[in-house]
Amino acid sequence: MRLGRAIGLAISLALFSALPVRAQAAPTVVTTIAQIGQPLGEIAGACAHVESLLGEGVDPHLYQPTRADMKRLLAADLVLANGQNLEAGLRRALDALAAQKKVAYLTEALDRTRLLPWSDHHADPHVWMDPQMWRDALTFGVAKVAALAPGCAAPMTARMHGYMNRLDALDRYIAAAIASIPAERRVLVTAHDAFAYFGRRYQLELQGVQGISTESEAGLARIQQMVAILVARQLPAVFVETSVSDRLVKALIEGAAAAGQTVRIGGTLFSDAMGAPGSYRGTYVGMLDHNATTIARALGGRADGFSPELARN
Repeated sequence: MRLGRAIGLAISLALFSALPVRAQAAPTVVTTIAQIGQPLGEIAGACAHVESLLGEGVDPHLYQPTRADMKRLLAADLVLANGQNLEAGLRRALDALAAQKKVAYLTEALDRTRLLPWSDHHADPHVWMDPQMWRDALTFGVAKVAALAPGCAAPMTARMHGYMNRLDALDRYIAAAIASIPAERRVLVTAHDAFAYFGRRYQLELQGVQGISTESEAGLARIQQMVAILVARQLPAVFVETSVSDRLVKALIEGAAAAGQTVRIGGTLFSDAMGAPGSYRGTYVGMLDHNATTIARALGGRADGFSPELARN
């Protein structure tokens, strides 16, 4: 009898051991902006499922979370946000989640002295405009993701090194492209002040109609001031942004025309949002490549594109 039971137990164990072992599911990471999510997804690979809350053309300054957004945030194993009040409409929800979920703010992990000022409580949040600063923010994010999948530390580290080397090469390309613009034309005029880190990194003067946040309103005096700059500096182009209305930029063009200066739209830049997911401009590298190449060409510089994707036709 005992022998029969032993044989039955052995058979059961053999059958059980032959069953496929169910792999542990990859952790889910939800990021607020794609500038975080896209590169982290590339670095994480199959080690984590990374998705972004805000998509193409969405203004993070004004975005309010939906019920579906809250479900995604609650279901995530980790939530990564930019911080510095970029996600003003999401901040209350993120702070509430912090008590029960793992929520981390990338820019708030950086040395405050490296950040540009904005208000008494927050720095300029558009840190991704400087790829050297953003690589440090992304490194912090990668460490947070890797902590959820410790078995993936080695492949994630290897992919991170490769990605950071590419950012270094992109940084050199942007510096050369902006430096090729005639000195008197190195002025970037946009709808709002999202490019200050870009300007500091590449010695480009910035003029935004609105402030750092798109919640601010531009007065008539500011528009008149900027029209005077366009005329005095004989600037050939101004730029619109994918996530901000072009109304104010068109007002500048009309004002300059009334003063006898022809100014055109030099192109559309990615500021608070990236391009379409799955496209080159929907990657962080592609976003910055597009911006630098567009700016240089419109202001009289030489730029062939960091990627063949942006080569002149």
